[in-house]
Amino acid sequence: MRLASAHAVAAFALLVAGVATPAVAQDLLDVWNAALQRDPIYAAAQAGRNADQEAIPQARAGLLPYVTAQAAGEMQDVRRTHGLQHHDTRGVGLWNLALIQPVIDIQRWDQLEQSRYIAASSDLALQEAYQNLILRVTQAYFDVLAAQDTVRTLLAQKQAITTQLNAAQKGFELGSNTVADIHEAQARLDLLNASELQARNVLQVSEDQLAKIINERPSTLAGLDPDTVLPQPSPNRITDWTAQASTANLATARAQLTTLIVGKQIDIAKGGHYPSLSLYAQTGTASNRGILGQNSGPRSLDSAVGLQLSIPIFSGGGISSQVREQTSRLQQARYELEAAKRQAVQSTQQYFSGVVSGLAQIEALKAAEKSSLASLDANKTGYEVGVRVNIDVLNAQQQLYETQRSLFRARYDTLMHSLRLKASSGILTDTDILAVNNLLSQKQTPLSP
Repeated sequence: MRLASAHAVAAFALLVAGVATPAVAQDLLDVWNAALQRDPIYAAAQAGRNADQEAIPQARAGLLPYVTAQAAGEMQDVRRTHGLQHHDTRGVGLWNLALIQPVIDIQRWDQLEQSRYIAASSDLALQEAYQNLILRVTQAYFDVLAAQDTVRTLLAQKQAITTQLNAAQKGFELGSNTVADIHEAQARLDLLNASELQARNVLQVSEDQLAKIINERPSTLAGLDPDTVLPQPSPNRITDWTAQASTANLATARAQLTTLIVGKQIDIAKGGHYPSLSLYAQTGTASNRGILGQNSGPRSLDSAVGLQLSIPIFSGGGISSQVREQTSRLQQARYELEAAKRQAVQSTQQYFSGVVSGLAQIEALKAAEKSSLASLDANKTGYEVGVRVNIDVLNAQQQLYETQRSLFRARYDTLMHSLRLKASSGILTDTDILAVNNLLSQKQTPLSP
């Protein structure tokens, strides 16, 4: 399975789709295309997957012929025993060509089968990294939008309180207000100045987090239109999602492959007790006749073909220890598989509930926003006619803007819950990036300095 190629094709399709629609602001699709090309974590996962794929040819190599060639040349200086007087010097040349072909080797066949499990696990790891990239990019994108929304609401609230402060000062000059009204408005304004500094710092950190993924500072981002209706989960039954997660969750699938890998490792360890049979063939010069001088003579060419049987008899108990070790590791892998299944179901239930409750929370916050706006208008009117005091207007303003910030955050969180729900069920793909991107609007109010 060529996952890297498939992802490259998907990335190209997304890039074409992004180019086809001229964008005023940088949207989620633009950020996603940049992340696919530049994110080091996903690139590392691709490299790791490619490395793990080499386990198959390496294991297969152990079942193929093994050919070696050896050559040696040496000079021999012969001296007499008495007085070490020089006798003669001779040159010797040797060479050998050998072939070994395993005929029966159960261990190596088990290693080949295990390598296929390892390669399949690496494919799933890359898919998991791909899904994680989708979640990281979307979360970072929404964190920037949420931070921008916070700054915007604080600026709007500051403007409203400044207006209220000016009204309180004018009323004090005319004798209709007390100095307490001025101090109350000024205190709220000072507090908002501090909150704005903190909000801008959060925005900076959020942009840094997104820049870490795409390796560039994000420009103006397309935001979520306030009138956008977020979709319900489909299917809208939690039992369908949990059933899907128990079979298709990527972490669970990898844990299942891990049990197969460890189980095959037990067979490999047991194979240390089994005999092996190999075909052996060699040819070369095994004679030490000289190639120079008086000892030179006709060289012999020795060839041999045969079968070599190797029977393990005793290894000090090492093989039995390996079998016991891998048996315990198999038990560990099975427990981890069960834990992965339970985690997949629990996460699916959590994210499904997050989507459902998030949609309900959005509707409640919309109603609260409408009520808070009506309350603010009523308090302003009451303040003008003298039945409400300044603090009432300030409290109503604060309630309205806090409700709006909560509404913005709830919409982003609900979208993230829907993406994580699909990820826990193993069905999150780049088409979900397109679906979320279609919810965004290019209309975005720029932040003031």
